[in-house]
Amino acid sequence: MKTDAEIRQQGMQALIQALGLVDAERFLAAFGQGRFDYTEWRRASLQWNDSLDALADAANAYSDRIEADQQTV
Repeated sequence: MKTDAEIRQQGMQALIQALGLVDAERFLAAFGQGRFDYTEWRRASLQWNDSLDALADAANAYSDRIEADQQTV
């Protein structure tokens, strides 16, 4: 099991890799402004109308693409 510090470090690395340093900071700043309901934000931003199996298939396909991309680097 990872420690909270390890999870935070890996999360920051993932944000920076995906967004770049400046946009990762902007993303985090958005969370620090007042009261933030993560669950409601996820509900509003992740609108998935298919079955759970379809979501799992999409996640697996995404994971496969990421893995293939990492092997070509």
